[in-house]
Amino acid sequence: MYSEVDLKASAAELNRLADAVAEGEGEVLLSSTPSPRSDALAGIVVEGTAGPGVLVHLDSERRFLVISGDSAGREVLADNLRGMASAEDGGHLHIDYFPGHFYLAEGSVPLVVISPHGGMPTR
Repeated sequence: MYSEVDLKASAAELNRLADAVAEGEGEVLLSSTPSPRSDALAGIVVEGTAGPGVLVHLDSERRFLVISGDSAGREVLADNLRGMASAEDGGHLHIDYFPGHFYLAEGSVPLVVISPHGGMPTR
């Protein structure tokens, strides 16, 4: 259904998400309120599991991204999220599974994390 999921969030939301990912539990509601016909994310749920790796999937009925996985993989993802939250010049980060990926699990949906300062670098 989704070829990739765009994660548009404020810096504060990305930092809260990074904390939840690192801790292995939590829920972050996103400030943008999607209309009933929108495919925009309403929030993200994080669940710590034994892994291996991190699985990112979509609960399309609730419009929630679900992130689960082992602590080592979650820490790498948390660092990437913090990096986008602090990217002052804009940009975006593609998080895509490929065979042999060092922290994503097979079956993860492609994710594009968009900087709070815009999707394209300003410098």
